[in-house]
Amino acid sequence: MNKGYVHVYTGNGKGKTTAAFGLALRAVCAGKKVFVGQFVKGMKYSETKVEKYISSIEIKQFGLDCFIYKEPTQEDIDMAKKGLGICRKKLQEDYDVVILDEINIALYFKLVSIDEVLELINSRKKNIELILTGRYAPKEIIEAADLVTEMKEIKHYYNIGVEARKGIES
Repeated sequence: MNKGYVHVYTGNGKGKTTAAFGLALRAVCAGKKVFVGQFVKGMKYSETKVEKYISSIEIKQFGLDCFIYKEPTQEDIDMAKKGLGICRKKLQEDYDVVILDEINIALYFKLVSIDEVLELINSRKKNIELILTGRYAPKEIIEAADLVTEMKEIKHYYNIGVEARKGIES
């Protein structure tokens, strides 16, 4: 690829991370190399096992064992800052696709700043396709993107008590 584009997958509906991993699968099946940095997530979701099966995908998590529900801790902030530094380096390496999963949530909780993420977007190698996921994408990130998709919840079985199912939501 001569030019990589910036994608944002945001909104309150299910499917942002799933869409990003679908793109990752498509990319590796086309012979491309993918890095996924998962912000705010430390739980071992099913997709984190992909490295055992596909050597062209690398995943690093920059979160604790539980998602942030209240005020973030200093440890949450430190992990996100460390993750941003790692992602900055990956965006200068020989990856074709880099996914910053839940980076918009990290922004929402002020674990990282909009300026830091914009700098990361603008300083990447220009052939790298960059995907940013998570609810609450700020307008500055949306404006910096080339493609923005909003996942809108219309109906969700979670609302009738169905919990996350392994292989589908976790």
